[in-house]
Amino acid sequence: MSTGIVGNSVELPDQAYLVCATPRSGSTLLCELLSATGVAGRPQEYFEDLQATSRPRQPRQYFDGLDAPEVLELLAPAEPGVPRPPGSFARRFPEILREGTTPNGVFGAKLMWGYLPDLLLGVREIPEASGRRAPEALAAAFPRLRYVQVLRRDKVGQAVSLWTAVQTAQWRDDGDGPHQHEPEYAYRAIDHLVEQLTAQERAWTRWFANAGLTPVTVVYEDLAATQRAVVGDVLDALGLERADVAEPPMRRQAGGRSLEWATRYQAERSGEEAA
Repeated sequence: MSTGIVGNSVELPDQAYLVCATPRSGSTLLCELLSATGVAGRPQEYFEDLQATSRPRQPRQYFDGLDAPEVLELLAPAEPGVPRPPGSFARRFPEILREGTTPNGVFGAKLMWGYLPDLLLGVREIPEASGRRAPEALAAAFPRLRYVQVLRRDKVGQAVSLWTAVQTAQWRDDGDGPHQHEPEYAYRAIDHLVEQLTAQERAWTRWFANAGLTPVTVVYEDLAATQRAVVGDVLDALGLERADVAEPPMRRQAGGRSLEWATRYQAERSGEEAA
């Protein structure tokens, strides 16, 4: 393994990959499955703190620019947070590499499109990445970097899932207890998120194309249907040995309410387009 990157000598992974996604696209399921193999790093969302607040994106921030008080009143007020101190990313980065690396020297992490600009601000604090264009900066920070892009065909279902999550502050279902409160249907919220998620997925695709990069592609609907096969294909594409795929400790959150909301939204959308 190589050594040295931020001030002092630290062990680094031999290779790395980023799972690039949009919220509620199935990336958590994929990362849980990859982590469980023991050979594909420990891909988690290590880079979700925003530069301006030192916090992950908060529910109301998904609706910036939307003039819809009936939507915002269903969401908790945003906490202001504090700006990320200069140099803090570079100081934390070696520990992130250690946390996300399995004994075979593979590092994995998950990255949403909305966090890419803030990751780049942090990465450029590292001397090797300073002043470089985005793909080159990331390649300088992460050895032998590869990308996995997660897509979800059903954007309405994805938006419904996200709208439920931002209301309940429950981002995964481990079976540990009830939601903080029951979510409410809101056409404008779901419609806003359909457009946002579609735009962000397309932004990832353009970013890869402009950088001349070819990511490993995973479609959520395929992953949900054939987990072992899809994870095996990802391991093969990354040049990693195949390993057993264990059932992740999470449950699918889609249920009757999600299907009802998706059907209701599609009917209202059709009516609005016909008007």
